[in-house]
Amino acid sequence: MAGHEDRKEQIIDKAVGIFAELGYYKATTAQVAKAVGVTQPYVFHFFKNKEELFKAVIDRAITRIYETFTQVEAPSDRLMETMGHAFLQIMESHRDEIIMVMQAHAISEPMIREYVSEKFRMIHESIIAKFESAGIPNAEAAASQFIGMGLLITVSEVLNLPQLLHFKDKTK
Repeated sequence: MAGHEDRKEQIIDKAVGIFAELGYYKATTAQVAKAVGVTQPYVFHFFKNKEELFKAVIDRAITRIYETFTQVEAPSDRLMETMGHAFLQIMESHRDEIIMVMQAHAISEPMIREYVSEKFRMIHESIIAKFESAGIPNAEAAASQFIGMGLLITVSEVLNLPQLLHFKDKTK
């Protein structure tokens, strides 16, 4: 049974890269199957359709972000910065997942849009709770700004536009 789950994870692994490179609409389950070295029906054994596969990919990425943020420990005056550095580490080690999350809000399929919306809401609420627990004033606004900054950093990295981050310490 472990082999079965390993194969499912391999499918998700390959799907991350394909969705990140081609986007949701151009990526196909046939491309994913070919990349894994299995047949397309085998992919459908694990995922009912491309939408379900995409949701599994988003789940993995969002779970990684969520778990990273909830595990960050820092004094309240350094919490946002520490969480920001944790996000940058995710972006370095799991770039395709972050690209996927970045693209996900632009997919107009209603079920995916609703699913992604719920995932972003979950991240936002968890950040609010973390900020409130740390005593950060106006935690809701701070959480929104934190997420907005993460999106800006991601756009800057993906498009190779470091000038968007004029506030970033250039000595690093």
